[in-house]
Amino acid sequence: MFKNISLIAGRDLRSYFYTPIAYIVIAMFLILIGWMFSQLLSFYAQQVSQYAALSFGEKPKLVDSVIRPLFGNVNVILLFVAPFITMRLLAEEKKDHTIELLKTAPVRPIEIVLGKFLAGFILLLIMIAITFVYPAILYFISRPDWGVVLACYIGIACVSAVYISVGLFWSSRTENQIVAAVLTFGTLLFFWLIGWASHRAGPVWSDVLNHLSIIGHYSNFAQGLLDTTDFVFYFSFVGFALFLTNLSVRGE
Repeated sequence: MFKNISLIAGRDLRSYFYTPIAYIVIAMFLILIGWMFSQLLSFYAQQVSQYAALSFGEKPKLVDSVIRPLFGNVNVILLFVAPFITMRLLAEEKKDHTIELLKTAPVRPIEIVLGKFLAGFILLLIMIAITFVYPAILYFISRPDWGVVLACYIGIACVSAVYISVGLFWSSRTENQIVAAVLTFGTLLFFWLIGWASHRAGPVWSDVLNHLSIIGHYSNFAQGLLDTTDFVFYFSFVGFALFLTNLSVRGE
């Protein structure tokens, strides 16, 4: 089982780099994050200089001024990037009718699903890993809270897994990659904003809507807290999306 999953994941991961998709997506991701990091760092430097000149108030904290906003921006950008990564995973196979070849091979549908999921997830992890250069830069400027940095990375990895699992599901439902990308973005955006409706809901529904918020569960990670409830939510979300994808692939 694990051999088949790794073979499928490796094939799809390599296929990203056979086309310009991976290079364009990674380049745009790094350009945007790099620009945001420079702006946050510049704003933090201005805050520090004003504090030194005026000598009053609490000195701005690096974690509040740079680290949390930076990783928050990473989540937002990945929201737009993930649909481009997942849209081809199964939709392209269906369009080219290669999905039939996969299904007639000695692999089970769940192995196809997990292999495709790992390919997209690993690509996102590679992109996220490159951003570690920014905390490294901060290390030479100040002393960032490495506990918060690590928790933010863990939280982003969990959110990324949700993005990929939802995108994989919609990619399994259509041959059109653009349609798959739009449906993925719409679904993810819905679960991003669902917490907003909690303000007008009753006490019970308010808790339900907040619990279903993808970004709401990330807030604990941004504070440097690792809560079991958040892990259970993300794992359950990913597991349910992959379960639906497996049913979709089996029903083809």
